[in-house]
Amino acid sequence: MSDERPVMPRGSVGRTARLASLPLGAAGRATMGLGKRLSGQSADTVNAELQQRTAEQLFAVLGQLKGGAMKLGQTLSVFEAAVPEEMAAPYREALTKLQEAAPPMPVRTVHGVLAQQLGGTWRQRFAEFDDAPAAAASIGQVHRATWRDGRDVAVKIQYPGAATALMSDLNQLARFARLFAAVFPGLDVKPLIAELKARVVEELDYGLEADAQRAFAAAYAGDAEIAVPRVVASAPKVVVSEWIEGTPLSRIIATGSREERDRAGRLLGTLHFSAPQRAGLLHADPHPGNFRILPDGRMGVIDFGAIARLPDGHPEPIGRLLNWALDGRAAEVLADLRTEGFVRPGVDVDPQAVLDYLRPLLEPIAGHHFHFTRAWMQEQAMRIGDPRTEANRLGRQLNLPPAYLLIHRVSMGSIGVLCQLDAAADWRAILEEWLPGFKK
Repeated sequence: MSDERPVMPRGSVGRTARLASLPLGAAGRATMGLGKRLSGQSADTVNAELQQRTAEQLFAVLGQLKGGAMKLGQTLSVFEAAVPEEMAAPYREALTKLQEAAPPMPVRTVHGVLAQQLGGTWRQRFAEFDDAPAAAASIGQVHRATWRDGRDVAVKIQYPGAATALMSDLNQLARFARLFAAVFPGLDVKPLIAELKARVVEELDYGLEADAQRAFAAAYAGDAEIAVPRVVASAPKVVVSEWIEGTPLSRIIATGSREERDRAGRLLGTLHFSAPQRAGLLHADPHPGNFRILPDGRMGVIDFGAIARLPDGHPEPIGRLLNWALDGRAAEVLADLRTEGFVRPGVDVDPQAVLDYLRPLLEPIAGHHFHFTRAWMQEQAMRIGDPRTEANRLGRQLNLPPAYLLIHRVSMGSIGVLCQLDAAADWRAILEEWLPGFKK
């Protein structure tokens, strides 16, 4: 039927051309940079200019795209606190424009998907339905509506052809992942893209997403700090859930007061560590667009497409390792790291050197007050990412076991958001309450 024709793939030629412009643009800038060096400009000046222009083009292209490019852009956005402000600014601007002005699906297509997923009498389920989307995402868009019982609801509808476009974009982005190294020091984008590709099937199944949201909603029902909207109806490509109104976390990052920033950060940390214990799940997409502060002060959580299933809660060895490290017990730290697979078999590393590598990253929980800042994250990114440092050389000898990959990525992403928030709180107290194995 015409209503079911693919929406996203129709722009595949344009997307391909824009993605292809990235390596071509980098080659042109490199040639221009060589000319400037030959003309007498310093290498540092030229390199800084090339890095700035690469960042601007990279962010501008990601900001024009849906599908895999937008998904990667949103994932990377939580790390922008690690790069200088002059390079992060165009990234934030591009993503903001994308969220506000992404081209919507044709209305006929929207109605066609709803009929296919909710049945030919889908209109009878709604008292009102707004054909204009309220928000756009990487694989779908959200419409505001009123359910037949009078509840305001959010209707998340997947783009037809989303799977094809998503994989096509991610495959192309993987081919020139090294370009991202110019903007995000120390961040290897290839494993990040590989993880996104591995989770595509799960994220495209809105039925699984609805089940995860139901589990979160049940775990936090009546909670004084965290609010999860209940699912009203679901299908493989449509989720209807209660509408929640609040201040987006992105706005608090941009203009929030000190009190608002600290509270939002503390609530984000509480969600991260409490959800595995309360719901057996970890919300695995810490992008600021997925959180908002409600008028009653609670933090509303949306979008449960990316979830880590942790039925036994956070792995207990994490808490135990943190204890050893904070107590300065280098031998025990290395022994546990080997047991859990963080050190490759046959690799000989010095226990004290490993502890020295980890301790700066544990500064936020060494005491009962820590202020996350962009400067702190930039310092850690340079310490670990600069190939000239001892920390970088040691880091390359360590390993990230598959069982910890998603937990690590989400933890780093959440820290990135805390740095964007410029949030201060007693983070240690949150771990003492919720992280297994972490002692008071």
